[in-house]
Order: sequence, then C-alpha cells, then structure tokens
Amino acid sequence: MHSASIRRTRGFTLIEIMMVVVIIGIVVAILVPNLIGQDDKARIQAEQASLRGVAQALELYKMDNRRYPTTEQGLEALVSKPDGFPEPKNWGPDPYLRKYPLDQWDNEYVYTSDGRRFDLKSLGADGTDGGDEVDLDISYADI
Repeated sequence: MHSASIRRTRGFTLIEIMMVVVIIGIVVAILVPNLIGQDDKARIQAEQASLRGVAQALELYKMDNRRYPTTEQGLEALVSKPDGFPEPKNWGPDPYLRKYPLDQWDNEYVYTSDGRRFDLKSLGADGTDGGDEVDLDISYADI
C-alpha cells in the first residue's frame, strides 16, 4: 500500500560525481601541456614564414635599387623611402611592405646590412639574445 506510492528519486551519488571530476582532471592534465607546446611550435613556424616575407621584400628592394637598405636605413626603408646615403634611385611608387614588420611576439627584428649582404633575425619570445625553445633566436640565414 505504502510501497506503491513511494517514489524513488534517482540522482548521482557523491562517489559518481567525484569519479567524473577525477577523470576530467586526468584528461586536462594530459592534453593541456600538449596543446601549449603546439602553440609555441606554431608561433615559431609562423615566425620563420614572416622572416621569409621580410627577406623577399628586401630582395625586391635590392632588385630595384641595386643594394639592400643599410643598417642605418633599417627595415623602415621597406615602408617609406629612406633619406640619406645611399639614396634609393628606384624606390616606389608603392612600399615594399605596408607596415613596419614586427616578429610574432611584437618585437622589432634585428637587421644589419652593408648594402651588399644582410642579416635578419628575431630574438624569440623573450626579445633578448640567446635562449632556448620558444626564446631561441631565429635567424633568416638558418631557415
């Protein structure tokens, strides 16, 4: 009589909830370090592609002006016509790059040139010389 009117309510026990939380924690502990590493790898690969793009703009500048911008003229010479010596005779009318190039970590590139050769590199995530992994310097000469 009373047994027919008693309803059983089903729900999750504390043990079941704790097991789900533990399983989610294990999955997160395994996946998060792997995903973080992939982000750094992708940024490094994107940086290598960016270096190639800046180097191509430098090559176009040289084809037009018979030399690379000097260290003093810098990469700004790819965005606006530089003043001073050596004056680029065939610069423009359009810039070689639309905006001043920064690396993947929003740091300036290190650019040096005597007009005949150039060196171009990113100082990595830390923005300082040296380092390893994501902080490693990435030189155009090495890619």
